[in-house]
Order: sequence, then C-alpha cells, then structure tokens
Amino acid sequence: MRQTDKESGIVNDANDWVTETVGNPRYPLELFRRVITVSLETMKIVGSLPGLELWA
Repeated sequence: MRQTDKESGIVNDANDWVTETVGNPRYPLELFRRVITVSLETMKIVGSLPGLELWA
C-alpha cells in the first residue's frame, strides 16, 4: 500500500523500501516462502515426536 503524508509529502511505499534497502524486489515473497517452509518442517518434527503421557 502506497501512502503519501499530506504535511511532509513523504511517500511510504514498502516496495520502494525493499528495492532501495535490500536490493531485491522479490524479497517479501522469498521471506514469506521461508516462513512457510519453516512452519511445515516444524509441523513434521512435532508430528514425529512420541506422545506425552501425563500422570493424573
């Protein structure tokens, strides 16, 4: 979402920020894909753990 501050005229655009600071316009998508991968791997690990027995 691109927003311009009325008083200062400063434009706030996340896409411009990524291109200027990271140098890779695909960074947000790549980061999102990494988060999904970590989440899926975590689910696999948790699913492979043995059940927890609690004494009542």
